[in-house]
Amino acid sequence: MASTPHNPANTPKVQEALDARDALASALTQAGIQLPAMDVRTPWLDDRDDEAAYALVHLGVCSAPVAHALAVAITNGLAP
Repeated sequence: MASTPHNPANTPKVQEALDARDALASALTQAGIQLPAMDVRTPWLDDRDDEAAYALVHLGVCSAPVAHALAVAITNGLAP
């Protein structure tokens, strides 16, 4: 019986980053802020067989008005 190759994209750390990305995208959308497509990246090439030690949510770049809107949303969220 042939074994299936290990897919690092299915590791708990990568799934955690995917979930975080989706939660952040939802919160930003609710605040009226749209960032470019957010990526999830691991610290190595996609074809590595080891489990990811961590994964990063890459927010991409945004314009100055979007950065200001994000800062306002965060500041408003900190208010009691």
